[in-house]
Amino acid sequence: MSEQDSVLVVLCTAPDEGVAEQLAGALIERRLAACVNLLAPARSLYRWEGKLEHATEIPMLIKTTHRAYPALENAIRELHPYQLPELLVLPVTQGLPAYLDWVRAETGSAA
Repeated sequence: MSEQDSVLVVLCTAPDEGVAEQLAGALIERRLAACVNLLAPARSLYRWEGKLEHATEIPMLIKTTHRAYPALENAIRELHPYQLPELLVLPVTQGLPAYLDWVRAETGSAA
């Protein structure tokens, strides 16, 4: 199997549940993600433009492939309301083979 077909988990946060659902739906509709888990609201603290910020955000776990990631990143940049959205990519080194095959099939990255 090629690196392009490897499965990834992408971490992203959204400012509220409505935005998270819209982003998740768009990614799945465009076949850029097989599944998006919207987690319970989380409190985020970070420095932005020199100021300590406090926010409540919705963490998103996005399952995709290496091949689909560039278009997924472009979609997040296009649709996300943040000037600088969080996007962290984690490689999946193991998983239930049938589930990984499903992720590949749903993103058009079937081997």
